[in-house]
Parts: sequence; structure tokens; C-alpha cells
Amino acid sequence: MDISNCVAVVTGGGSGLGEATTRALVARGGKAVILDLGRSQGDVVAKELGDNAVFCEGDVCDDASVNAALEEAVGRFGGVHIAVNCAGIGTAGRTVDKEGKPFDLGLFRKTIEVNLIGTFNVIRLAAGHMMKNDPNDQGERGVVINTASAAAFEGQIGQCAYSASKGGVVGMTLPIARDLAQTGVRVMTIAPGLFLTPMLMGLPEPARESLGRQVPFPPRLGDPSEYAHLACSIVENPMLNGETIRLDGAIRMQPR
Repeated sequence: MDISNCVAVVTGGGSGLGEATTRALVARGGKAVILDLGRSQGDVVAKELGDNAVFCEGDVCDDASVNAALEEAVGRFGGVHIAVNCAGIGTAGRTVDKEGKPFDLGLFRKTIEVNLIGTFNVIRLAAGHMMKNDPNDQGERGVVINTASAAAFEGQIGQCAYSASKGGVVGMTLPIARDLAQTGVRVMTIAPGLFLTPMLMGLPEPARESLGRQVPFPPRLGDPSEYAHLACSIVENPMLNGETIRLDGAIRMQPR
């Protein structure tokens, strides 16, 4: 798809991977609606991007929020062609800790709700809008890009909830791509490794450098712009469908 003719809804677009993707799409001539929480920097990012972006406060788990962002995309920019799911939360805790206390079931449920169910909520609602688009010369009407994690494959100690949520995103990528194939909507997932997101930026610099040295090559943390670059490539390449791409510098996470 030609990004310059596309309108995207980017969840979690107020920071990190989502912000970088929003900026990259707009830089290539696209339009973007940022769906993020009110405490995010989504409004600041949208204002910096001018008339080609708008911020919608909302929660990916809430139908009304997602529908409002999609309607904003249609009303302001004329449609929805791209959905990028970057919204998510990171949680940690052992199944049973050293004192014998079980992992908080509410926290496990919340992690699944945001990272997995929230992603699916955006997919199902965005796809309904994409089906209304006129197909391009390749028969495409839309592209969905999800965010998983290397933790979906090599979850570390304390990542039971997070790994389960991201593994679910990987697991549903192919069946949803098959579901939507007849409508001309592609579905892809990116599984980043260690990236300079707000979560890792909170660590001291020596700790960040230590993490970066664990990556075989390049031996550093990933930059959000590299995720955005891949997201744009996925939009532009019509043969990419139903697959998860690891973006991790060949790292394979150890237990801790």
C-alpha cells in the first residue's frame, strides 16, 4: 500500500514504538490518529505533527474509545487503512514467589486484557472499517500490524503474564490473517527484542548498556525508529501477511 494515500490508527502512539511509528507514517505522507491514555504524550505528538495527526484519548479495551478513534479517522481523514497496535503494559512476578505467595490473578487478568484482548478489540473494529475501502490495484483494503515480544518465545523468570499475553498475539496472527484474507486486509505482527522504550529508559545507563551487550548484533538496544521502519515496510509490501517477524538482533533471552 502507498502510505501517502493511507490513514492509520496507532494505539500507544504517544510514546515509544507507537510514537516512532506515527511519526514515520506521517513523514511518508500518511495521516494518523493516535489512540492513547490521557496521561500519555499523545496530544503533544499530534500537535507537533500538525494537520496530519490527531489525538484521541481512550483505552484499547473499551469499545467506545476505539470506535471513537476510528470514527475520527473516517470523519477527519476519510477512512482507515492501517491499524498499528502498540498499546500494552509490562508486568512481572513469579508464579509463586520465594515466600510462597501466588501471583496476583487480577494482575494476570489485567495483562491479558490489555495486551491480548485490547489488541484483538482494535483489530476487529478496525477491520470492519477497512472492509469498506475501495481495493487498490493489488486488491488491498487494509493492513493490521500488532506488537508481540521476544518474550512470546523465551519468557524470562517473572514474565508468566506478559509472555502469555504476547504469545497470544503471535498465536492469533495467522488465523486472523486467514479470516480477513477474502476482504483484502493483511495482518502481521512484529516481535521486538530489547528496545529503548519508556520502560527501559527508566533504568540507569550502565544497566541499559549491559542489556544492549546481550544482543549478538548490533550489540545495543533497538531504537524505536527501527520498529517504525519495519512497520512501514510491512505496509508497503503486499506479500507480507500472516507472519510474526522478530526484530531483536538475534537475541535469545536467557531465564533471567
